[in-house]
Amino acid sequence: MDPALHTAATGMQAQQTRTDVIANNLANVNTTGFKRSRAHFEDLLYQTLQGPATLGSRDTEQLPAIQVGLGTRLTAVQRIDSQGSLEQTSRPLDLAIQGEGYFEVQMPNGNTAYTRDGSLQVSDQGVLVTGQGYAIQPPIRVPKEATSITISETGVVTANGLTTAAGGTQELGRIELARFPNSSGLESMGQNLFSETTSSGEPIRGMPTENGNGSIAQGYLESSNVEIVTEMVDMITAQRAYEINSKAIKNSEDMAQTANSLMR
Repeated sequence: MDPALHTAATGMQAQQTRTDVIANNLANVNTTGFKRSRAHFEDLLYQTLQGPATLGSRDTEQLPAIQVGLGTRLTAVQRIDSQGSLEQTSRPLDLAIQGEGYFEVQMPNGNTAYTRDGSLQVSDQGVLVTGQGYAIQPPIRVPKEATSITISETGVVTANGLTTAAGGTQELGRIELARFPNSSGLESMGQNLFSETTSSGEPIRGMPTENGNGSIAQGYLESSNVEIVTEMVDMITAQRAYEINSKAIKNSEDMAQTANSLMR
């Protein structure tokens, strides 16, 4: 195969992948706690046409090797874990994390998953769960007679309106957060959930506002950190690069046809 055809083809594949990543970012612009991703590429092995050459003696100027690149390839899809803006909902069970940290939830198979989506609700058993029904860890059980719930920025959950407690209030527990040495290394599971990997490192558990953890904002949700204007500009750039690579393929084919006609 003509090297130019293969090189331009890798460029088209790279821009197609980049467009796929951008499309996913735009599709999740309204997803709570979503973190945008970007495609990262590297150049491929170079073809050496001529090695380093010395002009005259060893004490004179040396020319570098002549190399021609063979294209590009995808190396990673990196997640950008910057803070999303907080959207006020005034719903008592909506929680947002300001700063580092993830809520811990227990999956049906017993494994632990992590999320920034703090849209909680109370299950039929009185336990605080996510929108998918996964219990927050450690579990917090809300009495049926509680009229409201207050959650402080340090994660303390308090039930109000209890006739069986002094002052009508009772502390139910404290929400813990988990942060990671490399949060970008977490594996996406869908449903706004992440799982621990070797790349992310082991979770460092602690209370909100302590040991580098963020604080809890009750009545708020963290919006996606996707910026529509930035994504649209990146998409246009990817489209133009795709077109240029397709033009290189056409030019290479035209040149090959011209060379073949000369040999007839």
